[in-house]
Amino acid sequence: MTTPTTTTTTTPAPGILPALRLYARSRAVPATLAVLVATALGAAWAAQWLVEQPGAGPTARLPVVVLAPLFAAGVVGTGLFTHSAELERGAVRPWWPRRLAHLLLATALAAVLLALAVPGHFDAYGASAMARNVVGSTGVAAASAVVLGARLSWLPMMVYTAVTYLWASGAAGGAAAAWAWATRPEDDVRAWLTALAVYGCGAALHAWRGAGPGGGRGRG
Repeated sequence: MTTPTTTTTTTPAPGILPALRLYARSRAVPATLAVLVATALGAAWAAQWLVEQPGAGPTARLPVVVLAPLFAAGVVGTGLFTHSAELERGAVRPWWPRRLAHLLLATALAAVLLALAVPGHFDAYGASAMARNVVGSTGVAAASAVVLGARLSWLPMMVYTAVTYLWASGAAGGAAAAWAWATRPEDDVRAWLTALAVYGCGAALHAWRGAGPGGGRGRG
């Protein structure tokens, strides 16, 4: 008489590429990419139009260098939401590396696309200033996503941009290099250091906590 044996079947874990595709769809990565490309194209057109106006000088592209990163940061910030906050909390592996990698890649892509939109000889507000503002603005959006939720992550940066553009665009050096970094020329080292510090804090906070529950988004 033979004893029946039972076999246990296990479902294989999904491969890397299917998992990446699922993650990209859940974070609306294709839509984010499309909007960033459209933003870069719009910024390129606007920058060229401003340069061609009579009397255009080194600050002609300042509105584009300030406003385009604001929009791009909002796009990246709203893409930081998660539909599975509870699953992420109970996951065996920590989620902070995924959050950090997502944010770093999105920031790098936005910075490169928008920097390419403002080439030319107007060095005061060119590609470097655009990349700096994308980095700093995205840092603010990432921190705001933790506090306010991904849907409202654009709001604090919009308020900051309005204040600095209206009142600090003509301010000379000193403290303005820190608190008005988005309006500073691209060779201002202190403005660069401030933008990088803002991004580092925002990226670290988002990687640690994930997007907050505001606006219907869940905390990861």
